[in-house]
Amino acid sequence: MRIHKRDAAGRRMLALLLAGVLAVGGASVLAAAAFAGQRPWRSQPAAAQMGTVACADVGASLDSVPDDAKADVDRGLAELDVQVADAYQSLAESGAGGGEKSVMSDLAAKRTATLQKLAASAGPDSGLPKDVAGLANCSIRRDLVVDASARDYTPEAVNAAERSKAPTAQKSQKSGLGRGFVDIRSVSPNNPKPARTGPATGSFTSRCGRNENRHLNPDNVIVAPGVSNGAHHMHDYVGNRITDGFSSNGKLAGAGTTCSNGDQSAYYWPVLRLLDGSNDKDLKAPGGGKDRNVGRILQPAEAGITYNSPNGAKVQPMTRFLRIITGDAKALTNGPDNAHASWSCTGFEDRQLADKYPICPNGSRVVRTLKFPDCWDGKNIDSANHRTHTAFSKNGSCPRNFRVIPQLVQRITYDVPSGVKFAVDSFPEQLHNPITDHGDFINVMNRNLLDQMVSCINEGRRCG
Repeated sequence: MRIHKRDAAGRRMLALLLAGVLAVGGASVLAAAAFAGQRPWRSQPAAAQMGTVACADVGASLDSVPDDAKADVDRGLAELDVQVADAYQSLAESGAGGGEKSVMSDLAAKRTATLQKLAASAGPDSGLPKDVAGLANCSIRRDLVVDASARDYTPEAVNAAERSKAPTAQKSQKSGLGRGFVDIRSVSPNNPKPARTGPATGSFTSRCGRNENRHLNPDNVIVAPGVSNGAHHMHDYVGNRITDGFSSNGKLAGAGTTCSNGDQSAYYWPVLRLLDGSNDKDLKAPGGGKDRNVGRILQPAEAGITYNSPNGAKVQPMTRFLRIITGDAKALTNGPDNAHASWSCTGFEDRQLADKYPICPNGSRVVRTLKFPDCWDGKNIDSANHRTHTAFSKNGSCPRNFRVIPQLVQRITYDVPSGVKFAVDSFPEQLHNPITDHGDFINVMNRNLLDQMVSCINEGRRCG
């Protein structure tokens, strides 16, 4: 139907149609416009949403990998991540509907070849299916996207948005997995203090600074050892001074630390970027602009490293070089099962968010809280999927044959200017969703420090 500009009835009909779109699915388009500095009804119709690329998380499927095959398997997993990122980039550049079939077909072919090599290296007991073809096919998930900003999440679009002073998106749609913001004062308290029924009520703190020396890189030595840009997003580091994708245990043990008590452990998490129209020096670099992570990197105002027993159960020492991860960098497409990070504001930490960013009142800082598993199998410093050697306690108990260890809690705060948007770094196809926040830890404490930690927690003392 063609509507003349001067046809008042036509204008009213158009307004009603637009209102319907915004009510049903157009909130996503409106959020995109707010983020990218565009008017949705002029440039981004709802039908143009491109969605994101969702593939099976092959690494999460692994049960075991022979020691002599781990390097090949890790390289294969990193190669799969590159393929997904490249496919998403191709879709983002071509726009919704632009060559989707060709891009996804090419991705499936590349994944098939890589999966076959990976499965051969991992062996028959890896946990992967005999026929890996089912893991090769990926999909475009438009239902996971609550805005159309993926195509416009570029330095140019972000800068244009800030120059136009577009309003902040306040709400997300459907499953709530959008890059939405919510006023923390509108959130009901949902985070009661833990009830510690046991005697282990103490805590141990390592004071490691807030990355004043700007130790940053896009590696992940736990998930992608030996791979440069294995994370596809930038990490902040405190503690061990040399941590990167190529840090062996020996190198970590011989390195200096930013921690005041001699704790040489490696603590790291994705950076937070301020989307105020400025950019950082990694604008054209891997992990930064090349992986669609743009904006100015925010240095934490505080970076707290604390260990305790969440249930008051007595803890045992963890072993040196134990690796623990928390959260899921691919939670947007994997689902929230392993999402353990949360967001809040100082003064409001009885209210925690998982799938939205908080808008904090003036004078209040943005807070990220990353709680790590507090149970360990007592044997392995890592596992094939980097998860099954540790676990979270349930109802105060660890799984059978697991032991209780101190729970690491990383609490990171930021001074974010009022009314300015921000986003956590992520894999490109994860769309900077807050639910993808995660943290990583390699224990490089010596035995004396580990024993001191256990004594402080079990005896109810606050140390550090």
